[in-house]
Amino acid sequence: MTTAKHDRRTFLAMSAGLVGLGLGFPARAQTRAPDADVLVSRGGAIEVDLEARFGPTRLAGRSARLFSYGGRVPGPRIEVRPGDEVTLRLSNNLPEPTNLHFHGLHVPPTGNADNIFLEIPEGERLTYRFKIPENHPAGTFWYHPHLHGLVAKQVFLGMAGLFVVRGELDEVPEVAAAREQFAVLKDFEVAGGRVPPPSPMEFVRGREGSLVTVNGEVEPEWSLEQGGLLRLRLLNASTARFYRLKLDDHPLYLIATDGGALEEPYELDELLLAPGERAEVLVRGDRKPGRYTLWSLPYNRGNGGMGMGGGMMGGARGDTRPRPLAHLVYRGKRKTVLPLPERTGRVPELGAPVRRRRFVLGHSMRPGRGMVFTINGQVFNPSRIDTRVRLGTVEEWEVANMGVLDHPFHLHTNPFQIVSRGGRPERLRAWKDTVLVPVNRSVRFRVRFEDFAGNAVYHCHILEHEDLGMMGIVRFEEEG
Repeated sequence: MTTAKHDRRTFLAMSAGLVGLGLGFPARAQTRAPDADVLVSRGGAIEVDLEARFGPTRLAGRSARLFSYGGRVPGPRIEVRPGDEVTLRLSNNLPEPTNLHFHGLHVPPTGNADNIFLEIPEGERLTYRFKIPENHPAGTFWYHPHLHGLVAKQVFLGMAGLFVVRGELDEVPEVAAAREQFAVLKDFEVAGGRVPPPSPMEFVRGREGSLVTVNGEVEPEWSLEQGGLLRLRLLNASTARFYRLKLDDHPLYLIATDGGALEEPYELDELLLAPGERAEVLVRGDRKPGRYTLWSLPYNRGNGGMGMGGGMMGGARGDTRPRPLAHLVYRGKRKTVLPLPERTGRVPELGAPVRRRRFVLGHSMRPGRGMVFTINGQVFNPSRIDTRVRLGTVEEWEVANMGVLDHPFHLHTNPFQIVSRGGRPERLRAWKDTVLVPVNRSVRFRVRFEDFAGNAVYHCHILEHEDLGMMGIVRFEEEG
């Protein structure tokens, strides 16, 4: 692991050289939108100061001792545009080390960018710097800790925030005219104002808290004009909980997935979000005025038996009854009805792959470690390169789940397109960075490795499973 102290010295030397060439980073340019929890870039740059802290935090109308960014759950929303320079200073005032991952962003996985191998010790500060590529798609991304072994704990205790790239999708007339609502879906477990530690079996299953929040609140209320559109931007920031979403008497029109816009709206009766996934949907205000509920329906994410006599881990069924998440209330009426957009983006095909690979997700018992989760029979080793790929090429990866729990598979740095699920061709061409691989099923996707050399990772986004070994290192190598 590279420490913050070492990496900061390296970066200071590099930046001094850039300044000498007249290529230094722009002066401080942080602005706050009317919402104090939103930070927006200005003049092609943004500077953000984040404090990772442990202490009393407002959650669902009461105080709890949580991990947070700046004492807010979720952390502040950061908004940028393609081409922006990002400078983010993270001060670590937690009682343990931490770091940051910019989930879904196509930025370097090395240096002081999206480098999950950095470690910021307690009481230290690290400055992250990177540029959003000029051709980066608009989308809903996020940031969270990614220090192996502590990821699940730190995210479960509250550390997550939205990172939004504004761009072409935001300029589609119907989308621009829609009322915009962000929704960070996150569960907690709080007793006596504190988060109790998980039992060993809870951790192995992937912990689900009994307090389920939307933007740190319980059952918030949103408004929509009759004849209008609601643009609902959803993030599953839970460590293990799945959200099977359904809105009373309203279809959901999917317009974007993890990596950005679809080509056109896609109608859904319900939407399943695994941990780490994002989606943007439009809701039409074409029903009678009233109050409608957004529900999270029950979802069974595996039998939990671990294949060793059954029931070893208990069940993984989560809620057994529908859970209300938020309420949509009609208020006012538009003079003219706002239609759905006909087109929302372009998703080009990736073409034929130069290589195919297979990754098998599983689990086993290891002496001295207990239950571990594996990829191709191996647990994570920070000193081992598991996969080497060539920049500028397209590969097809098959991910097969031979375990007894569903696993959402996440690849850093480069988005992918799903080819098939369970042997059936995927109907929807979309950009993804996280895909659910159900028990005894496989998923195939294609990915073009572009722009950035260096080491990144792929892993299960049930974060407890990542901490228990289900992660591998991929090295992006230069062409030639």
